[in-house]
Amino acid sequence: MAGQPLIAARHLDKTYQLGEQQVQALRDVSFEVMPGEFVAIMGPSGSGKSTLMNIIGALDTPSGGVMEIDGAAVAGMNSDQLADLRNRTIGFVFQQFNLLRRTTALDNVKLPLLYSRQRPPDLNEAACASLELVNLGDRLHHQPSQLSGGQQQRVAIARALVNSPRLILADEPTGALDTQTSGEIMALFTRLNAAGLTIIVVTHEPEVAAYAHRLLRMRDGRIVSDERTVAASH
Repeated sequence: MAGQPLIAARHLDKTYQLGEQQVQALRDVSFEVMPGEFVAIMGPSGSGKSTLMNIIGALDTPSGGVMEIDGAAVAGMNSDQLADLRNRTIGFVFQQFNLLRRTTALDNVKLPLLYSRQRPPDLNEAACASLELVNLGDRLHHQPSQLSGGQQQRVAIARALVNSPRLILADEPTGALDTQTSGEIMALFTRLNAAGLTIIVVTHEPEVAAYAHRLLRMRDGRIVSDERTVAASH
């Protein structure tokens, strides 16, 4: 994993103005993520992990410090440049799946391609290949209501993969799933990571964090530990 970090955070601060009160969500946060890593970010509610995830994903900007994604400093980018960076580099997976309810799995997965500058010649083919990766090649024309929670999350992961991102950013990806299905989703992330994809998972569940090879613990807006782990064998 030598070479340039995919994610580089240098002395990040983030302060929100809530009425007359200032809330400091991040305090002097610094770390790097190299290509091919599988990182979990853990912390109690209010620790700053969601704020950090939004900054890593170029959905928000820090109040101070420098955030670099794939060698590019996010500060100073306009909204179009940020959108292009997100679309090209990052696939997002959320707790609530965020699928269009009256739309097939295939069309849900195609959505990011419609906004991509580097659109493949055949959108259906690209979306099918992405669904095959998550073992849903036989569910192309099912709507979310016809799929289990685990299958819906797999569709969401296929959608995150369809632009061939370098990083998957997953926010509580198993939060709406039962224990067995959570294990299946995390095993899928493990397989994708083994194929070379960089993965960052934000979670409050130790069982989920156990799949990662590195664990960042947050408290009160700071990283309080950064440790290598032996990913649990599942």
